[in-house]
Parts: sequence; structure tokens; C-alpha cells
Amino acid sequence: MMSLAMEAVSMNSPVARLTCLAVLTLAAACGSSSEAPKPPPRTAAQQRAVDSTLGASNLPGARGVKGALAVSDSAAAKRRMEDSIAANP
Repeated sequence: MMSLAMEAVSMNSPVARLTCLAVLTLAAACGSSSEAPKPPPRTAAQQRAVDSTLGASNLPGARGVKGALAVSDSAAAKRRMEDSIAANP
């Protein structure tokens, strides 16, 4: 008797395969997709504060972050100098 039930549920029949596919597709489509809302993007000042904190830490890569901040500061100072020269020829 058990073998008859197993044969009826066999995945060899196209109907059983389609039914299984439909059920799995429906389950995937109805899955929970309620993600937490993304926080708003950081402003430049907020990102700099995060980067400064990271640069001051002992975490791996902190030296690279600190160096990148120094390069950024240097480039900003150079831009300000060039802008002031262009404004006052």
C-alpha cells in the first residue's frame, strides 16, 4: 500500500514537477521582503567624522583612512589657494 502512495507522489510525472515548481515559485514570491528602511545618506561632514574616528582607531586599515584624509585635506587646501589666486589676479 505504501508503494502505491510513493508512486503517486513520484517526481517523474510532469504534473508533479509543475506543481512543485509552482509551489516553490509562490513560496519565493510571497517571502518576507520587509527590509528595514535605509538611513538617509551622510553629509560630507558626517562622513568625515566617521572617517576621522576610524582613522584614530587601531582597526586594520585605519592608517590608510588616516592617510586618505590627509591627502583630501591637502587637495582641499590646494583648491582653496588656486581659487583665491583666480579670484584676485
